Amino acid sequence: MWQVIKSVLAAFLGVQKEQQRKKDFEEGKPLPFIVVGLLMALVLVVGVFMLATSAAD
Repeated sequence: MWQVIKSVLAAFLGVQKEQQRKKDFEEGKPLPFIVVGLLMALVLVVGVFMLATSAAD
């Protein structure tokens, strides 16, 4: 699971290595990547919302 998180985080930041991306697509199942990606996106949205709310006060 840690490898999935690292891979999704690297892809999220745009620093995913081509070799790692190919390995993920060839060996990994898509569901864990989708779930982790959605959770990270949710954390990002909530974080930006909280930051914007606190800056507005």
